[in-house]
Amino acid sequence: MSTARSVPVTRDEDLEGGEALQTLRETEGRRLVRDALVRFRAADSFSHSRALGFQITLTLLPALIAVIGLAEALEQATARRVVQETINALAPGAAGDLLTDALRQGTSTARQESGEAALTGGLLAALVAGTTAMAQIERGANRIYGTERDRPFLRKYGNALLLTVTAGVLAVLAVVILVGGQAIREAIGSSEGLDVALKIARWPIGLALVVGSVALLFAYAPRRRQPEPSWLAFGAALSALLWLVFMGLLKLYLDVADAFGATYGPLAGTIGVLLWSFLVSIALFAGLAFAAQLEAIRAGVPDPRLSREHNE
Repeated sequence: MSTARSVPVTRDEDLEGGEALQTLRETEGRRLVRDALVRFRAADSFSHSRALGFQITLTLLPALIAVIGLAEALEQATARRVVQETINALAPGAAGDLLTDALRQGTSTARQESGEAALTGGLLAALVAGTTAMAQIERGANRIYGTERDRPFLRKYGNALLLTVTAGVLAVLAVVILVGGQAIREAIGSSEGLDVALKIARWPIGLALVVGSVALLFAYAPRRRQPEPSWLAFGAALSALLWLVFMGLLKLYLDVADAFGATYGPLAGTIGVLLWSFLVSIALFAGLAFAAQLEAIRAGVPDPRLSREHNE
């Protein structure tokens, strides 16, 4: 059972970004960060991050096969190149090898059984895994906000499916734009001037997609009435920032750690992808904990953890 203190619903007060900024100014920054971490740990968010990371991995591989099936069905070789370049940039080394194998499997299946079959099978598998991942996000978000019960089964997974086709698609587009930009520019055959413009534009566009995806999850994943989106934007921005930092550190580690593949052998690719998805999950739940703690302070209940006497 979660030991994070329940955050009172404050939407009736029409909390917006201005109130969030005022609360930030009135709260000691060090204390806010510390209490957000306490809320994160009290909600057992590391365990929820591990579970979510596993679900993201299960979603990613069939989604790659679906993308390649679509590319083969439409006879678009450039789409495959964009996906390959994205994999190389996002997960170099052994982790990238695992995703590349999925890419080859998607191409092989598409050619042998037709692109439509690969698209249908991969899409269905990705939707099921993605829906389960979104349901895991609700479970972790509810514990962070101190909500002990998730939505009823049908509502929970119906909501999770909607988040998969909205927030999930935005997240995938953000990854492709941010890390597969060069392949996209080569695919559309841009001029030198347009190439420079695309290099510059991909960052604000990609970051906007990341923040939009995270904001949707913040607004609709928890089983509670959330504040206005502008209030949640602070926590969403933190998640996006942590996501970028974690991805940069992981890529740097995989680039310089030649012993990674030698240490884990054939399992290196699986471990690399799981580590990547685990870090993404931590970034998401950390931002949620920050947003929840900020709202708790605004509501006058700054203590992030239930006391032992209260639990008993």
